[in-house]
Amino acid sequence: MTTVTETTPDTPIAAFFDLDETLIAANSARLWITHMWRQGKLGLRDTVRSLGWLLRYRFAMIDMADISRKALAGLDGQVEDELRADVLAWYEQQIKDLFYDDAIALIERHREQGHHLILLTAASPYIAEPVCRDLQLHDLLCTRLEVRPDGRFSGRPVEPLCYGEGKVHWAERLAQERGVDLDRSYFYTDSYTDLPMLRRVGHPVATNPDPRLRRLALQEGMAVRDFVQ
Repeated sequence: MTTVTETTPDTPIAAFFDLDETLIAANSARLWITHMWRQGKLGLRDTVRSLGWLLRYRFAMIDMADISRKALAGLDGQVEDELRADVLAWYEQQIKDLFYDDAIALIERHREQGHHLILLTAASPYIAEPVCRDLQLHDLLCTRLEVRPDGRFSGRPVEPLCYGEGKVHWAERLAQERGVDLDRSYFYTDSYTDLPMLRRVGHPVATNPDPRLRRLALQEGMAVRDFVQ
């Protein structure tokens, strides 16, 4: 059931931003898989399978919850701080320079208007947190991984995943906590899989949209933006 937040003209407005192909000119999951393969930490079979999952994800032809459970099972017992350090080093080397200049300028325009800036991504916090730090965003909604009291992963995600309808769930929860008016807020994303969240906000913007989202946006008169790296 949709949460309805009582609003006034002074109720905060949010600008939600997806990460991959929206703020950065790449798919971070694909780059991470490739990095792991080059480091010898992922076999060829698992690399090919993971890249296949990503292709199906792009075309919304995947049960994300099922695939995430399978992918995260391999983290069972790994120390969270070790993964955090590995991802941060990779981020600094391969991701930090991939931000679209247009995306950064857009964020600053929203900041000047006093909007609440939120990263809303299916990615893990280990890449999302440095993104929020570097872009000085106010809040982060992402896919969290369950961590046991001993600091090791359980191999399970925190449900619901920050994907599809799950993004709406977490956005509505944050909106209620912060008093944000979603009906006057913005969401920027490239992915057709984010259609539930695009339909939830008052200002949906298809940003560098994939073919299905671009077609839908043009049919429905949704705003479309294309960034150049």
